[in-house]
Amino acid sequence: MTFFEEYELGSTRKSHGRTVTEADIVLHAGQTGDFFPHHMDAEFARSLPGGERMAHGTLILSMSVGMLAGDINEQAMSYGYDRVRFIRPVHIGDTITSRSEIVGLREHPKQPELYGFADEQVEVVNQRGEVVAAFMHLYLVNRRPGSAR
Repeated sequence: MTFFEEYELGSTRKSHGRTVTEADIVLHAGQTGDFFPHHMDAEFARSLPGGERMAHGTLILSMSVGMLAGDINEQAMSYGYDRVRFIRPVHIGDTITSRSEIVGLREHPKQPELYGFADEQVEVVNQRGEVVAAFMHLYLVNRRPGSAR
């Protein structure tokens, strides 16, 4: 369990790779209702700059978060995501990896004795090392009991 006081600026994590499959895209389309031809229609996708179907940006966001969620921290929860950008398309057969760095630590504005925020910059890269997505993952983190200033 990691309390707010134990987070360190500059600490990093990196996931294992995961290859995006057609099944991933079809399942995500079914869950979200996003059946745009960019994702589902191989013939239409041939007319796109990449020439093939691409994964939903929200699928890549979800996969990248899950790929970094290997350890359960009972003292923290996801508070949200800021500055989400889908930079390059991800196609069927691409392998993505997530890497992250803690870039900000700040006290909770209303309850600093109980909580802090940790800001984690996440980049998702493909097998060529190209950044395909980037975002800030915000965590609400419990302070260690009795640690308030």
